[in-house]
Amino acid sequence: MRAGSGHDADWVVVGSGFGGSVSALRLAEKGHRVVVMEQGHRFEAADFPRTNWNLPRWLWLPALHWHGIFRISLFRHLLVLSGTGVGGGSLVYGNTLPLPKRAFFSAPGWAHLAPWEEELATHYDTARRMLGTVPNPRLEAGDRALAQLAARRGLTQHFEPTTVAVFFGEPEVEVPDPYFGGRGPPRSGCTFCGGCMTGCRHGAKNTLDRNYLWLAEGLGAEVRPGTRVTGLEPLDGAAGDGTRGWRVRWSSTGFLRPASGELTCRGVVLAGGVLGTLPLLLRLRRTTLPRLSPRVGHRVRTNSESLLGVTARGRDTVLSDGIAIGSILHTDPHSHLEPVRYGAGSGFWRLAASPMTHGRGPLVRLGRAVAALARHPLRNGKALLVDDWAKRTQILLFMRTIDSTLRLGLGPLGGLRSYQEEGPRPEALLPEAQELAREFAEIVDGQPMALLTETLLGIPTTAHILGGCVMGRGPEEGVIDHRHRVFGYRNLLVCDGSAVSANPGVNPSLTITALAERAMSFVE
Repeated sequence: MRAGSGHDADWVVVGSGFGGSVSALRLAEKGHRVVVMEQGHRFEAADFPRTNWNLPRWLWLPALHWHGIFRISLFRHLLVLSGTGVGGGSLVYGNTLPLPKRAFFSAPGWAHLAPWEEELATHYDTARRMLGTVPNPRLEAGDRALAQLAARRGLTQHFEPTTVAVFFGEPEVEVPDPYFGGRGPPRSGCTFCGGCMTGCRHGAKNTLDRNYLWLAEGLGAEVRPGTRVTGLEPLDGAAGDGTRGWRVRWSSTGFLRPASGELTCRGVVLAGGVLGTLPLLLRLRRTTLPRLSPRVGHRVRTNSESLLGVTARGRDTVLSDGIAIGSILHTDPHSHLEPVRYGAGSGFWRLAASPMTHGRGPLVRLGRAVAALARHPLRNGKALLVDDWAKRTQILLFMRTIDSTLRLGLGPLGGLRSYQEEGPRPEALLPEAQELAREFAEIVDGQPMALLTETLLGIPTTAHILGGCVMGRGPEEGVIDHRHRVFGYRNLLVCDGSAVSANPGVNPSLTITALAERAMSFVE
């Protein structure tokens, strides 16, 4: 441990997701005193809800005193699904850790800053080892249906099991740490129950609190759950650049015992994700951080996703068994399809289901949805009123690398608002995704469905919101440099999804981890 510097800590890490957990461990390994501030709570395996009908344990709505792991945020242009809690998005994500296609590394928005494919190769390897990634060993009904779809289209060679962060040891049998030479927690093997995204109750999911964060705490890093950072200012004054250090202000996220305070540190890593880092920086740019680039909030993007559901009619069909995402089909060089599942009983999304439709304008789509119900009342009724929605339903996640960007800014009341920036408006009802859903439905004898937000509002849903603090050669081009340092300030870094400066076209958690590993390699 390094000698004290007169500050309360050497580094404060804001957020404990993929970027924050990596930062905490690597800084602690270098002897720094690290404090991690996480607005969500800490969860043990038994704390996770058995199904997503247990809303107070599943949803993050502090105003209702619901401190779960899942957050739903509606904007004008998209509906964002994200995670919160000690471990961040790893608590709710689908465990899937693919490598982006080569086009990501040469994308125009950041290719000029570094030889990304070459430089990140080692860090991807480290991230995979730390997160315990292995191929999914077991294909279930939905995965086998996707394999059939691939065969129908002559794409068998483009179908494969996913690479996932799951411990596939003996189910329900706890064994000593299998990853870190006894320095990690004991683990139990996967039961293939499909409950990954409501929180693994079996200790099999390789969430960040079982690797990066666990090891960081073992080295003395302090994690403070239920703590939201509300202010940040240089110790050398509003006109300063942080040379003397930083003052971090915080408040608790619980109503029963409200608290607030501040601490000082030498450096700060912002790792609260797009929906945590951006609103903080946008507010501070008006007050204590006037040097911030005017590009804060620009070039926000998604993976151009479409989420559709297929509900099987047969009572013998079980689509909930397996890991959350067990397979992937690369439908063309720019797109792929993944079958996603919830565990049996987790039927919350039934409330947001509607017949799959298309067309411009909400009235047109609504009219077509009503017409579909009228034409096939039994077929659609069975899908909407199925006995166990999660058990009979496979969610189809379609992603592509086609790029368009939004801007997130502060609205009149201080909340985030979305604005169209570059490229086409994000689309909810992609024809290619709908055609794939129809084929999948034929294979499982099911009914394709869509989310009401997509049918009525034309708003797409994403679990992969990225950008807003992108890289550049200077503050006129980006918010951070290629080493994740914020322009205009010293020892202020951004290491989360908001720093991802191009569309990876795949689940981004591995890339966020690798980028954070690279960023920390430059910190002394």
